[in-house]
Amino acid sequence: MTAVYGRSEGLADSVSVRKIPVWQRGYARRLVVADVVAVVGAVSLAQWLRFGELPGITHTYGYNNYTSVSVAIAAVWVMALSINRSRSPRVIGTGAEEYRRVWLATLSVFGAVAIVSMLLKLELARGYLMIALPVGILFLTLFRWIARRAVVTARQKYGRYVTRVVVVGNPPAVRELARSLARERGSEYEVVGVCIPGPIGLTGIDVPGVGSIPNFGDESNIVDAVTATKSHAVAVAATDRLHGRGMRNLSWELEKLDIDLLVAPGVVEVAGPRLHMRPVAGLPLIHVEKPQYNGAKRFQKRLFDIVFSTMVLVCGFPVLLVIALAVKMTSRGPIFYRSERIGLEGKPFEMIKFRTMVDGAAQMIDGLRALNECEGGVLFKIRNDPRVTPVGRILRKYSLDELPQFINVLKRDMSIVGPRPSLPSEVQSYDDHAKRRQLVRPGITGLWQVSGRSDLSWEDSVRLDLFYVENWSMIADLLIAVKTLKAMFAHSGAY
Repeated sequence: MTAVYGRSEGLADSVSVRKIPVWQRGYARRLVVADVVAVVGAVSLAQWLRFGELPGITHTYGYNNYTSVSVAIAAVWVMALSINRSRSPRVIGTGAEEYRRVWLATLSVFGAVAIVSMLLKLELARGYLMIALPVGILFLTLFRWIARRAVVTARQKYGRYVTRVVVVGNPPAVRELARSLARERGSEYEVVGVCIPGPIGLTGIDVPGVGSIPNFGDESNIVDAVTATKSHAVAVAATDRLHGRGMRNLSWELEKLDIDLLVAPGVVEVAGPRLHMRPVAGLPLIHVEKPQYNGAKRFQKRLFDIVFSTMVLVCGFPVLLVIALAVKMTSRGPIFYRSERIGLEGKPFEMIKFRTMVDGAAQMIDGLRALNECEGGVLFKIRNDPRVTPVGRILRKYSLDELPQFINVLKRDMSIVGPRPSLPSEVQSYDDHAKRRQLVRPGITGLWQVSGRSDLSWEDSVRLDLFYVENWSMIADLLIAVKTLKAMFAHSGAY
């Protein structure tokens, strides 16, 4: 995770907006149009559903002309999105901060409307506001997500919408940063050059998954590297040659060229919400907060688990019944598959799923171990597992076999979103770092689910789980839940 130093407005915005890449300026303009369409659509739909008329057609409710009300709310709403910097180049296109700012601006507007109507004794229809608020949040979030997906697709297919960056640091730090940026699907940053301080004498540096990146020399050649590669940013990783005055001088040089300066703090797998910059004795120190697993955040997560699980089990009962009959009528054995898993704080529990394999599948593992496709042998995965029944293959394809796990959620064994439930044999091979997965309840879905599922290696699965444990939040949970629906219909990595 890369931290950005500069002027303050939170860690993500701390570098002042200078020469913004062309793609970011165009993207921000399109977001303005999308926001206006979303806001106007929300207030128009609210007025139509509440009064049966659209803005532009005068309708009086009490003493209020709701066309005027709709126009006023829409104007203030769009202004609030801008004031809250929801289209800042530092947050658009990645992470949850963009959505958080959109939601905060929206809630602030409707909170202000409620206060003003109370103070001025305006008779605003509550039904109108109760429609406009959720519809507006839905439209704004949906349009932002569509815009984000379009950018990611363009990056992956055509290499467009990227910010070129030169990385400065020692070889291991440069490799790690370049590999981390390349590993992220649809990453904004493209490493096009490196500067390795000291008498290294390398013409280039090889990065796994990236290839060879040209080396432009030591720190005295940074500006030349930026000019040669037409970069928009310089990222400084771990180096002994750029401290104090050297970093200050570099920032001054880059400021003349309108080039952003990024600094990797060396705190990997820790997301922005836990990083806060604190000026101490004139030094910009980064404060890394402890992960929060208790208090209000834990209550929010549990409330979401209970409400969502209850809705799925009640509304989806007919589907559950049909699946149960299909499993029972097409193969021998029980309807449910019960397996011991390790949960919160290392406590075992019985996980429930619809049975997708033939009865006695566990006894067949030894004979199939040679076909195991999981590197390291910690997990047992076969793409075309002969033990899977025809009905089970369909259930796995769309993750329908996992629906009974919502019972585990209500029993407090699991959560909707969390690390992958671990087998007891798997936990025995954990080192101290991997054991941190047990600091939160395992989830029905998680980062591993929306990042490849069974296609992931053991190491990548653990890395994603640890990142979630270290940085979880309610907004991230909601985003993962939405992405899970897409992964289910795309059935990527499901076998």
